[in-house]
Amino acid sequence: MDNNQLYLTAEGLEKLKKELDFLIHTKRKEVANRIESAKELGDLSENAEYSDAKDEQAFLEGRISELANVVRHAVIIKNSSAKKYFVDIGSIVEAKNEKNDIKTYKIVGRQEADPGVGFISNESPIGRAFLGKRVGDTVEFQAPKGSVKFVVASIK
Repeated sequence: MDNNQLYLTAEGLEKLKKELDFLIHTKRKEVANRIESAKELGDLSENAEYSDAKDEQAFLEGRISELANVVRHAVIIKNSSAKKYFVDIGSIVEAKNEKNDIKTYKIVGRQEADPGVGFISNESPIGRAFLGKRVGDTVEFQAPKGSVKFVVASIK
């Protein structure tokens, strides 16, 4: 896989498209209105509201540009029957840790990664360790607190 491509699930791409649409058609207008309102307050050199609104506008335009780039270059992860036999981007993996606790992870592209809900980037140490593994394989990777081992229990 090409690390420069932006891998997304269809759901992830749809979520980013909705965010982009909201930012362009709603948020951009709100920020423009805040800038206009702040201009009416007078001297722009000492106008905190104007300065804050301009900062928000710069951040917003950066996010719009970033999302537009992601949407333009997204590669949709397709589900295939092969994903049931080995871990790939889009796979949902159940793995046992050394305490026999089951952890569930979905391997996703970096744009969708959210470790708090178990969405692990294919580029992260744990994501790279799982890629290509089969049920029963042992996975080992280095985490901040040291070496971590899992055994792949199932792949969906």
